[in-house]
Amino acid sequence: MPQPTKNQVHVNRPLTNIAVAFLQDQNEFISNRVFPNVPVPNQSDSYFVYPKDQWFRSDAQVRAPSTESAGSGYELDTDTYNAKVYALHKDIDDQIRANADAPLNMDRDATEFVTRGLLLRREKDWAEKYFTSGVWTNEDTPSTKWDASGSTPISDMRAYMRDVKVMTGFRPNKLVMGEPVWDVIQDNEDFLSRISVNQRRIVTTDLLAAVLQLDEVLIGGAVQNVAAEKATADMQFIFSNAALLVYAAPRPSLMLPSAGYTFSWTGYTGAGADGLRMSRMRVDLRRCDRVEGELAYDQKQVAADLGFFVDSPLT
Repeated sequence: MPQPTKNQVHVNRPLTNIAVAFLQDQNEFISNRVFPNVPVPNQSDSYFVYPKDQWFRSDAQVRAPSTESAGSGYELDTDTYNAKVYALHKDIDDQIRANADAPLNMDRDATEFVTRGLLLRREKDWAEKYFTSGVWTNEDTPSTKWDASGSTPISDMRAYMRDVKVMTGFRPNKLVMGEPVWDVIQDNEDFLSRISVNQRRIVTTDLLAAVLQLDEVLIGGAVQNVAAEKATADMQFIFSNAALLVYAAPRPSLMLPSAGYTFSWTGYTGAGADGLRMSRMRVDLRRCDRVEGELAYDQKQVAADLGFFVDSPLT
């Protein structure tokens, strides 16, 4: 046996140029892109609502000489929002910090951990409230599932969009799908027969948006662990076997309808445009530094008839 041995000349230690962490890409979180974001100075407030029916009826009449014009009008309602504050922190113990090896950066890692925890919470909230049945005025389950031979998802969605248009005067401009649904659509002949696949033969969400004349197609690709802490991980998509067509205003605007708005409390000291604020503080009693994040928002459905929910389009 050669002496000294390889174990005597080398002691395993952490590499300083690599570490492994499962940081979920923030682009996978889409809930903040479905409804327009409304930065608000107050945690709660009210906003005006114009009833739809009165704006789609004409009371105009032929005017005889020397008579008044026909009179008409509309009512005005109000609704409210309340931006709840969601918070999460990660403590960095002094002893652990002092003993940490390179390339660990405890403050950076804690910030990433807390930020993604809050974004995941917001994503789950939106999906649980609005990516589900019984919430939108319009809803259907395709009679021929989209993963079945001869299915027509494009024709189905065009029919759904017409239903919303005739009910509201606005055609949906956004489509939200779970990743399993998008995987099926990419190979469906009803879609592929309508496009010329590009030079690299890549099917994209932009092509689907063009076929359906939508502004945007959003794929909900975020994943969550639904198992309890320290139990065996149970990883699942937050958005799964469903799709949602909505009309969402391009930007917050007076007298412009939208399926919903996200009210983000920017008046909370230090919060950004999406209501997120990060803090770092000393907790002497625990002999640690605390990285804390807060996210203040209210994802509010404004017009249920501006959405069409497609329930269980896959078998």
